[in-house]
Amino acid sequence: MTSSTSSYLVGLIGSGIGPSLSPALHEREADHHGLRLVYRTIDLDRLGLGAADVGELVRTAGRLGYDGLNITYPGKQTVIPHLDGLSEDAGALGAVNTVVFGPDGSSRGHNTDGSGFAESFARGMEGAPTGRVVQLGAGGAGAAVAHAMLTLGAGRLTLIDSDPGRASALAADLAVRFGADRACAAPREHLAPLLAKADGLVHATPTGMAHHPGLPFPAELLHPGLWIADVVYRPIDTELLRRARAVGCRTLDGGGMAVHQAAHAFELFTGRQPDSDRMLAHMATLVAAQSGVPSCAPPSPPSPSAEL
Repeated sequence: MTSSTSSYLVGLIGSGIGPSLSPALHEREADHHGLRLVYRTIDLDRLGLGAADVGELVRTAGRLGYDGLNITYPGKQTVIPHLDGLSEDAGALGAVNTVVFGPDGSSRGHNTDGSGFAESFARGMEGAPTGRVVQLGAGGAGAAVAHAMLTLGAGRLTLIDSDPGRASALAADLAVRFGADRACAAPREHLAPLLAKADGLVHATPTGMAHHPGLPFPAELLHPGLWIADVVYRPIDTELLRRARAVGCRTLDGGGMAVHQAAHAFELFTGRQPDSDRMLAHMATLVAAQSGVPSCAPPSPPSPSAEL
């Protein structure tokens, strides 16, 4: 962040983001740094807009003096043509979840989802086998999470998406970067046999979010030898995670990813180094307040979602 001021205006653009914890998470961390940070939500649903409108919203925010924006579902990919530049990670992933405006109003896209997921998985799933991993979802969040899983050492990652072409395209990109034997795409009908032999499943679709409740696949496919990592964090305890724990799966919710990607975005917005552990504690408090259940500790591994 090149601004020399200690006051920041940032926001979040996405669909169904009314209950987002991002505003409070960023504002509380800013308070600890003695900064004045105002974080607004720009909900596409309330505005009657869609993914194709995200670019114009970003340009408008730049003209209105915003310092930065977070971008979530469904605009992480559609926003790219409307930006003036991309970080190396955002360019490689083909997805943006953070936009920083320069003093001249120029916009640069970044992606903190991948590093956020990697930190969360390393903390919450230490020692989990990753020889064979299945991932549902190959969109903006899915691309970042897939890169993170392979960077963490997953032996083979199989991608499944409602759009088979999108899964195939992401698998091809991953194969170039990590090796042809490390990533592949599979049709939805192969999910059952793949899960039967997999070490773990990464869920990176909107299913399970507050505005998209339900399960991404039949609960009968879960088994105790499978770990489940969910990218969804609103709600923090999705139906998928509840069903998985009931059959003995090791689970990781999306809270850790949400916090770590937010911490990286906070640094991009303000130039200040955030305290991730403090932000995890903030997240736990915020989640408890939403659920009405007292909490004294941050989300704890292995079962403590980023917005997608």
